[in-house]
Amino acid sequence: MPIVWTFWGVGGVLLVLAQAAIRLTPRALEPLQNGSLGWWELALYAAWVGFMAYSEGYRGFQLQFSPRVVRRAFELPVAGSLWYIAFGPLYCMSLIGASRTDQVRARVLFVAIVGLVLSVRLLPQPWRGIVDGGVVVGLGWGVIATVRLFVQELTKRARHRSTSGAL
Repeated sequence: MPIVWTFWGVGGVLLVLAQAAIRLTPRALEPLQNGSLGWWELALYAAWVGFMAYSEGYRGFQLQFSPRVVRRAFELPVAGSLWYIAFGPLYCMSLIGASRTDQVRARVLFVAIVGLVLSVRLLPQPWRGIVDGGVVVGLGWGVIATVRLFVQELTKRARHRSTSGAL
């Protein structure tokens, strides 16, 4: 039963990320589909997507957020609290049950992201589409990185169990 809690924690985080990416994709594609971008706006779109892939996707998700989510997901069954298990995705994102420093960092980041989301909603097209295009790429990268790291950790633990059980 404890592995179910691990899946709950990671799955909840993936659901949040994927839902945001799916919801933003039509807005991100709108300026590309309606042909409203001039050459320099198209260049800006491409540069922004590249920047967000590196900064949000690679540096933010792959190197920091995703490894922390996966590590905390595997800590969840032994966290010792039904509260943490019930709110597994929040636990995995370090919003609860983490050190004070990690909780403050996670909560400040959460508030900043909400503030940016609300601000970007006020932008007209094509600017909103350009920003959302980069965000969708970053979120997609985050989903893929999290799934990859989770599968790697599951595989590693299964191998370890099978080799230690065979002795």
